[in-house]
Amino acid sequence: MRGYFAIGAEGISKPMNLGALVRSAHAFGASFFFTVEAAFSAREVNQADTSDAAGHLPLYTYDSVEALTLPRGCVLVGVELTEDAIELPSFYHPQAAAYVLGRERGSLSPALQARCDYLVKIPTKFCVNVGTAGAIVMYDRLISQGRFARRALNPRAAPQPLPGHVQGAQKIRRKKA
Repeated sequence: MRGYFAIGAEGISKPMNLGALVRSAHAFGASFFFTVEAAFSAREVNQADTSDAAGHLPLYTYDSVEALTLPRGCVLVGVELTEDAIELPSFYHPQAAAYVLGRERGSLSPALQARCDYLVKIPTKFCVNVGTAGAIVMYDRLISQGRFARRALNPRAAPQPLPGHVQGAQKIRRKKA
């Protein structure tokens, strides 16, 4: 798989939600996890994180939106239910992306929305739990990368297999003068 992704949350305070989100990040292969202005007890988070994600996944905590730093070339994608956000099924996931979700009873702050390169929304009638939203975004990223057979046209049909990889001839690239 090419590229990498991270997932984080702003202002998250419920340890079970954070634990579920970190556990899902670990399961989907996130490269790191981050929080912005979060208030949580690591001990309580471990009750929901049965995969010990904290032992396998770097966790970065930022005290403010201004303090948030990402690797060079990493695109910040806010997940927010707004009119102008791109619907997730239509979104082209960047190769290097950090997805950020809002607090449990609210939205991403205006300051964080302004920092985002893109805003995406899950096409639902109303907001879903932050842990659920994170899992949906990570699943969409995974299936959009085209590593799986195409869905069958009906429930009784077999999935269409992926075409085999074709190795081309060697290409030697030289810097132009």
